[in-house]
Amino acid sequence: MLDAGNNIPFIFIVGIAFVLLLAISFLVITFLNQRRKWQLLNEMGKLKEQQQNQLIEAAIRSEETERHRIAETLHDEVGAILSSVRLHFSNINALQLDDKGKALHEKSKELLDDSIQKVRTISHNLHSTLLKEFGLNEAVRNFLNKTVQGTLVKVETDLDNNYLIQNAETDLGVYRIIQELINNILKHAHANFINIKSEMKNEELELILHFNGTGLSQEEFKELRFRPEGLGLKNIQNRIILLKGKIFFEKNKKDNRIILTIPVIP
Repeated sequence: MLDAGNNIPFIFIVGIAFVLLLAISFLVITFLNQRRKWQLLNEMGKLKEQQQNQLIEAAIRSEETERHRIAETLHDEVGAILSSVRLHFSNINALQLDDKGKALHEKSKELLDDSIQKVRTISHNLHSTLLKEFGLNEAVRNFLNKTVQGTLVKVETDLDNNYLIQNAETDLGVYRIIQELINNILKHAHANFINIKSEMKNEELELILHFNGTGLSQEEFKELRFRPEGLGLKNIQNRIILLKGKIFFEKNKKDNRIILTIPVIP
């Protein structure tokens, strides 16, 4: 017959072991539940990000479709009408007009020619045909030349010639970002000098826009993109997100820089 007094230590040890086992089981279950919770939150975060990217992509695709529609309308309809007006206008015999009439005729002709040129420029900027045919570098150079034509802004480009047509959607996204940035610089910075440099680095395209005048800091960019007047900056941010790239604004007293880093997917 076993002595009950001798079994007390054994029972005590078994009790402690049982309690420890329960505690460990509880910790393991808690850890597994917490891990599962974090996995679910991570999956929900990824799903939310994916849905956000799909919405951004749909908005950008819709914008590009509308751009092309407007470009074709300007070129095929408005441009054709203006060219027809120009043809009829040229048939007016200016020699039969008095001095005031001749002056008005000449001024009207200049304004009409300027309007035709502006319609063509806007149409080309909205449409991405040049980009598809000649690549990002040539499209950027062409856009800059037409944008600053007739202004006092000096533009220099140092674009990496090793960068050829890579991915059509990437090139279009980068091109639209540059268009928006240049328009903002011309509108708000009061710059008279702009330099754009590009370089391929480890499957990434780095673009640096260097300009004088009034620039933005990174903090100002983050703040302004959520304001109604910062719609252009919001569009830039959306394209950056879609391209999985980065953008950094650097503001100085004498000069400013905007640095774009875009992964290049062949």
